[in-house]
Amino acid sequence: MSSENVIIINGKEFSFNPGETILQVAQRNGINIPTLCYLKGTSPTGACRMCVVEVEGARNLVASCAMPAGNGMVVKTESPRVVEARKLNIELLLASGQHNCLAQDLDPDTWADFQLNALSTHEHRQICPSYGNCKLQDLAIKYQIKETRFTPKQSPYPIENVNPFIVRDFSRCILCGRCVQACNEVQVNNAISYGYRGIQSKIVAKGDWPLKDSDCVFCGECVQACPVGALVPEGDFVPDRVIGEQAKKIRTTCTYCAVGCQLYLHVQRGRVVKVTGVEEVPPNYGSLCVKGRFGFDFIGDKERLKVPLIRRNGRFEEASWEEAIGLIARKFNEIKTNSGADSIGVLSSARATNEENYLIQKFVRTVLGTNNVDHCARLCQSPVIAALNECFGCGAMTNPIEDLELASVILVVGSNTTETHPVISSYVKRAVSQRGAKLILVDPRKIKLEQFAHLWLRPNLGTDVAWINGMMQVIINEGLYDEDYVKSRTQGFEELKELVKKYEPDYVEKITGIPKDRLVEAARLYAQIKPGAIVHAMGITQHVTGSDNVRALANLAMLCGNIGLKGGGLNSLCGQNNVQGACDMGALPDFYPGYQSVAEASARSQLSKAWGVDRLPEHPGQTAIEMINGAFEGKIRAMLIIGENPMVSDPNLSHAKASLEKLDFLVVQDIFLTETAKLADVVLPSACFAEKDGTFTNTERRIQRVRKAIDPPGQAKEDWRIICQLSGEMGYPMSYEGASQIMEEITRVVPIYGGINYERIDLE
Repeated sequence: MSSENVIIINGKEFSFNPGETILQVAQRNGINIPTLCYLKGTSPTGACRMCVVEVEGARNLVASCAMPAGNGMVVKTESPRVVEARKLNIELLLASGQHNCLAQDLDPDTWADFQLNALSTHEHRQICPSYGNCKLQDLAIKYQIKETRFTPKQSPYPIENVNPFIVRDFSRCILCGRCVQACNEVQVNNAISYGYRGIQSKIVAKGDWPLKDSDCVFCGECVQACPVGALVPEGDFVPDRVIGEQAKKIRTTCTYCAVGCQLYLHVQRGRVVKVTGVEEVPPNYGSLCVKGRFGFDFIGDKERLKVPLIRRNGRFEEASWEEAIGLIARKFNEIKTNSGADSIGVLSSARATNEENYLIQKFVRTVLGTNNVDHCARLCQSPVIAALNECFGCGAMTNPIEDLELASVILVVGSNTTETHPVISSYVKRAVSQRGAKLILVDPRKIKLEQFAHLWLRPNLGTDVAWINGMMQVIINEGLYDEDYVKSRTQGFEELKELVKKYEPDYVEKITGIPKDRLVEAARLYAQIKPGAIVHAMGITQHVTGSDNVRALANLAMLCGNIGLKGGGLNSLCGQNNVQGACDMGALPDFYPGYQSVAEASARSQLSKAWGVDRLPEHPGQTAIEMINGAFEGKIRAMLIIGENPMVSDPNLSHAKASLEKLDFLVVQDIFLTETAKLADVVLPSACFAEKDGTFTNTERRIQRVRKAIDPPGQAKEDWRIICQLSGEMGYPMSYEGASQIMEEITRVVPIYGGINYERIDLE
């Protein structure tokens, strides 16, 4: 081994990269050095002194988390001197508060009884809810600390349990600072810090207020980072959670927004009792938002649908699956025969898995014989898909989420990112606060990201094309565009140049209200710094000019050569968890799976052969909006609505209600009796994400596993099983052993999903 950049740890030589610490080299090579305060990805502090090691020639022990590796450095990680120092540190930490980690020997029933009264009696000063999941306890056991020579300190601060998410027990806080780093350097929410001095020291929120009255957004990053029992989920003190009983952890994908955060569902006795982030894997690397970490109560809610319901004499009555499916099949066949296939409409779901969306659109086209299938993307993502398919041949983000942290300039428009995609917002905030990236924020409102913005432009509503064209006019006029890139990678530059010629700063200011000098500054900033990333969401797509807005942004990105490089790109943030996947799977009236046009004879021929039918409908179906209008006009006589709730999401609720009430027959498939389900003739109980297998496709088009953690309540079934049962009843058998077999079929007929299988996804 070369003598250059070599460190010797415990007698073995290891190479290292300049800037790596002793701890990083050790961890990379499987050498365990205990830590408490160290948090990967943040600035090392060396505060806890647990990671001390002995370096030959050094007078004192050094904190390995903060000491850079040096060439020829000789390190011992478990020498007698090191072990003695760690034991002393552990004893001091055990005496710093109520850390009776080694005195507990309680059976599960005792733990359960404790939980019912813990918060009201503060019994958790004696019984720690992090028992069995505490790094300090683990170290005390490892180094055989059975008692401490020091008198335990009483905390001067009471337990804070006045919010519904996090309990703060200051008596167990060891002031390691991991929560502060997690908040300020990982999530960059800057909600907590150190307060007071000496024995009065504590971790405080703004004004030393309770978290509920502070800037805290309850992402729970601090809870996941806390190595002891100072920060625990409030859910640890409810009857469903049995502390001391090992929970089964099932990795799955969050069901809220389209970031696709990886999380663990902690299951005890058939119930989800806790959620934690999966560390070391993209896109979230353990981070979650308040919904992902704490919003899981709906899974076990007592109001979940458990049996099929049929409306009789104006009231719902419970029915068997055979009776409900039989009724639906008869009514659909009757309406199809009397009024034609196009008199039936189906709304699929961006909450359902890829496998389920694929089967839903397959059922609509092969069994019902229509292309009348759509979902909520019609109101949000379809303008993006249309524009990006036209510009780039792919209707999705051009870059991975992680690339945002590599950008040198970021343009955010139409996205209140900290609220709608909190984990993605952390990438943006870290790029600005830790790497010096410039943020250009374009939003009429003063949103949280304004605090990080170098420039904030406030356009008049609906004037986005004008200011984007104005930026391009400045860039072209001043010769700031990437001439080589434009010549080699784009088409239509002269036409664009002519188009934007009139959008001079004065003209744009009159339209948009953006001061001309600020528009010029923004244009120069975006054009002169590379790489540059653009982030946008529904704030610019839910418009009459939604596709035009996206096309204009695409032109801006290409003009400056920011497509096709790390840290650049045009990054469209989807709303619901599987909007991208539902579109990819063809839950659209004009596209088959993989964005193959229903008007193309070759696509129809290929899919009709793959699906075993003589022919498929040739003309595009009706959109979600057209179906609702068609129901009002009597053209749509029956609808199947799966996981959608038009009675909440439709822009005109009175019209939606009147339309649905005019249907001859309405079937709703969902997990709750929603506002839409209350209008139905038949309601079918579905399984939620925690109760089934499958995949979601996130906003960066990362295909991610959804894994079954618990059984559905009552007789509820996965959506794909319900569709298969209905399809078979209507004369077209669809039989699959499981979701993985559906994915095998998808990879055969959907070119953009070729080569995907669960085994490959599981390798991540």
